[in-house]
Amino acid sequence: MFNRPIYLNQLINFKDKEQIKVITGIRRCGKSSLLELFAEYLKEQGISENNILQINFEDLKYAKMTYLELNELVENKSKTIKGNLYLFLDEVQKLDKWELTVNSLRLKKNIDIYITGSNAYLLSSQLSTYLSGRYVEIKMQPLIFSEFLTFYNLKNMTKGEKFDLYLKYGGMPGLKDFNFDEKMIRQTLDGIFSTVLVKDIVTHADVKDVSLLNKITSFLADNIGNPVSLNKIKNTLLSEQLINKGIHLSAIDNFINLLENAFVFYSVKRYDIKGKEHLKTQGKYYMADIGLRNFFLGFKDIDRGHILENIVFLELLSRGYNVSIGKINTNEVDFIATTYNDKLYVQVCETLYSEETRERELKPLQSIKDNYEKFILTRDNVLVNTNDNGIKILNVIDWLIN
Repeated sequence: MFNRPIYLNQLINFKDKEQIKVITGIRRCGKSSLLELFAEYLKEQGISENNILQINFEDLKYAKMTYLELNELVENKSKTIKGNLYLFLDEVQKLDKWELTVNSLRLKKNIDIYITGSNAYLLSSQLSTYLSGRYVEIKMQPLIFSEFLTFYNLKNMTKGEKFDLYLKYGGMPGLKDFNFDEKMIRQTLDGIFSTVLVKDIVTHADVKDVSLLNKITSFLADNIGNPVSLNKIKNTLLSEQLINKGIHLSAIDNFINLLENAFVFYSVKRYDIKGKEHLKTQGKYYMADIGLRNFFLGFKDIDRGHILENIVFLELLSRGYNVSIGKINTNEVDFIATTYNDKLYVQVCETLYSEETRERELKPLQSIKDNYEKFILTRDNVLVNTNDNGIKILNVIDWLIN
């Protein structure tokens, strides 16, 4: 089983802590496998298999289970063991009123609870009401590039060739069995998205207009890294005669929220660096996996700059940063990445060989007068290059794997 220390270490750090561990992320990104990894870790630490209770609510044998029956099962199990019971509830959102059971079980001193879900409903206001301050969210993603390199056996290939494979097929772990067979991968990605569409969006939200949902998904996929507004989406779809004039902005907004809740897209707000506030307009969207995007649109070389941007965004998330788009006067910084004690300013550009492009990418960073790290990521083969203002120019592949 492929180890994913980015996430496994988080579970280990919160082991036996009172917080409920909530693992979220798009379907098929590896949440169930992470629970298996953690179960193996527990056994290696001397925890008896009898102290680990794993329930996957996608298994039909739990289809008729009620939240009260789950509570009884777990309580009875906890009384038959010595030490803590490690409770894993996989795809728990399929159980009606599950939050009542979880809220009750968390009061038991010897039950350590871990839950997964493929819909942000897990952290809805209702759950927050029951579990306010009593859970920690572990946000799981498909493979980032460094994991991709470890996951696949890519001998006799340059790092650029390996990166091109990642740009095309993305990081869904389940693709490994197909040895980069494009037809089989497309069929698999089709199956993944169809499952997300049906189970986490259409069924969950009782969506009637699936065609509109697909059109909005395609639009957002085609516009990763571009400023987006509801009016822009509607006007573009109208101009292409894909929707009728009767579609309300609220319907488009609702479908976007559903896609975000299913972790298909991430929205990123703009931040006014001088005014020190987030702006309500002209945010951007990035996709959870670049392979899924290519499934929708086909691989387009003309989009490589925005694809790079998407990959860097996901990398920053995996490193624990909160990410915004920076506005400084009339210029834009691709990413402002912050943690409680750190800040980065990041530009992403496929190549800086053109002097005009180089000046354009440097200008926003040169306008920022604080002392936090500033750099440009490019596919150019460069040694670390620092200009007079301390702005580093780095090869994006090297940055991703270091």
